[in-house]
Amino acid sequence: MNIEKNILDKVNEWLSPTFDSETHDAIKEMMTSSPKDLEESFYKNLEFGTGGMRGIMGVGTNRINKYTLGKNTQGLSDYLKKSFVGEQIKVAIAYDCRHNSDTLAKIVANVFSANGIHVYLFSEMRTTPELSFTVRHLNCHAGIVLTASHNPPEYNGYKVYWQDGGQLVPPQDREIIELIEALNYSEIKFEANENLNMPNGSQVEYIDTKVDEAFVKSTLENCSFNTPKEAKENLKIVYTSLHGTSIKSIPTVLEQAGYSHVNIVAEQAEPNGNFPTVKSPNPEEPEALTMAMALAEEKNADIVVGTDPDSDRLGVAVRNNEGKMMLLNGNQTMIIMTAFLLEQWKRNHKINGKQFIGSTIVSTPMMLELASAYNVECKVGLTGFKWIAKFIKDFPNEQFIGGGEESFGFMVGDAVRDKDAVGATLLICEIAAQAKAAGSSIYKELLNLYVDHGFYKESLISLTKKGISGLQEINQMMVDLRENPMSEINNQRVVCIDDYENSTSKNVFTNEVEPILIPKSNVLIYYLEDGSKICARPSGTEPKIKFYFSVNAPLDSVENAISVERELDDKIKNIITDMNLI
Repeated sequence: MNIEKNILDKVNEWLSPTFDSETHDAIKEMMTSSPKDLEESFYKNLEFGTGGMRGIMGVGTNRINKYTLGKNTQGLSDYLKKSFVGEQIKVAIAYDCRHNSDTLAKIVANVFSANGIHVYLFSEMRTTPELSFTVRHLNCHAGIVLTASHNPPEYNGYKVYWQDGGQLVPPQDREIIELIEALNYSEIKFEANENLNMPNGSQVEYIDTKVDEAFVKSTLENCSFNTPKEAKENLKIVYTSLHGTSIKSIPTVLEQAGYSHVNIVAEQAEPNGNFPTVKSPNPEEPEALTMAMALAEEKNADIVVGTDPDSDRLGVAVRNNEGKMMLLNGNQTMIIMTAFLLEQWKRNHKINGKQFIGSTIVSTPMMLELASAYNVECKVGLTGFKWIAKFIKDFPNEQFIGGGEESFGFMVGDAVRDKDAVGATLLICEIAAQAKAAGSSIYKELLNLYVDHGFYKESLISLTKKGISGLQEINQMMVDLRENPMSEINNQRVVCIDDYENSTSKNVFTNEVEPILIPKSNVLIYYLEDGSKICARPSGTEPKIKFYFSVNAPLDSVENAISVERELDDKIKNIITDMNLI
C-alpha cells in the first residue's frame, strides 16, 4: 500500500485513543480492502462551500462524521464565546430526513451544550427555511441545520447561520475556519458536565409545535396576496416532497391559506433518506417530478410543485398554451415570482426608490430588466443565498422585496434569510390562482414578460469529476479558461471577461480593466457581442464544474414565442458544441 506521508499521518492520528473503536475498525478495514477509499477519505479536510459543508458520510477528515462535525462545532463554540462575552449564548439546530441526520444533530447539540451554550433542538426533522426563521424568532446567536440538500443518499452536511438568520459570510467564515483548523480532535467537548446549569448538566431544550405555528403564521403573512377564496378553491395543485422534510410544512401552509385541491404524491410523501422513487431528489432534474407530472395529468392539475429534501428549493411545472405540463427552469420561476411581487408593491404604492430585489451572477440578466422597469435596484451577488441575505443585513434602511437564483431557489421578504421553498410554494400558488381566475395562466404571464422585457433563455451543464483526479481536472479546466481565454464562441466575439477570483473585468477590445467590487470567488464569465453570457464555476458543495448559459432576443408578440425560443435553444446548443463541453 503506497500512501502519501501526509495522508498516512492523518490515518495514524485517527487510530489513536482519541477516536472510538468503531472508527478504528473502519479504518483498518479500508487499509486492507480498499486503500483507494482510504486515500479519498483522508487526502483533504472537508471545506465550507457555497451551501455550507457537505460530504459523503464515513470515517476520515474528508467525510461527514461525529469528529469532523464535532470539531466544527467546537470551533464555532469557541468563536461564539469570544464574540458574545458575558451573554448566555443560544443556538438553534434542525435536521432533515437524511441517514444519521438525527444522530449527528444530537452530537452537535451535545458539543454546544458541553461548552455552556443553550441549544434549541427540534424534536423531529424540520425544513431549512424554518431553521433560518427560528434563529431570529428565538433571538439565537447562531443556527445549524444538518442537511446535504439535494445531494445523493450517501451525503450529509452542516450549514451554519448567524444572528440575522443568514448563512455565514466573510470574514466570519474564515475566522471560524481558522479556529477549527487550529483545534486538535482531543479538544472536542462531546459531553456536558455536572457544573452546567441545566438538569444533568445538559443545556439542550427541545422545540416543536410553538415554533412551527409561528413559522406557518409568518409564511401566510408574507406570501399571501389577497387571492379570492373562489380562486384558491379552483386551483388544482399537485405537490411532492420527494421524500423530504417539506411534508412537515407545505400541506399545512396550503390548507391554512385556503387551497383545498392539493393532491400529494403519496409514494413520495414518506420522509426517506434513500429517496427510493427518484435517481436524484433534486427538483432541478425533470426525472424527479415524473410521478408528480403523471398525477397532474390524472387530476387535470394546473400546477405541480416539488421540493428537495430540506425544502429550500422548489421545482414548478405548469400548463403551456397547448395544455401540456412543462417544467419551468429556476430562472423562469424566479422571473414570474419577482415580477408578481414588484407589481403588488407598485399597486400598493410601496415603491419609493428604497427597495431592492436580489439575484446572483450566474442567474438570468432579466432580473436587471425587471428592476429597471419598476424603479428598484437589483443587487447581484455571488452564487448562494447567503449573499442575498447579506444584502438585507448590509442595507438596513432599504426594503427587500424578494429574490432568487437559477438553482430553483427563491425568498420572499426578510422573515426567512435563505432560499425558502415553503414560502415560495405558497407564492407561486397565489400567482397561479390569480392568473387562472383572470383567464390567464402562469405560462401566458411569462410570455407577456418576455414581450415586455426581452426573451431570455438559460441553460446549465454540470460535469461531475469525482475524487482527487476529478478535483485536479476541474482546477485545470479553470486554469485553461483563465490563462488561455477563448476569443470567439459560436461566431460571436468575446467582448468582456469577468474574473471573480482576480476581481477584474476586462474589456477584450480595449484591454481596459475595471475592478469587481464583490468578494473573490473562482468564477469566470464571458460576455459575447450578441448579449450572450457564459459562466464557468466549480461547485462549492459537489465534485462538479458548472457552466451556465444565457442568451436573449426581442419578442414582438406572444405568437412568435415558439420560433424565438427554438432559435435561442439552438444558440445555446451551438455554444456548448463550440466549447467542446459535450
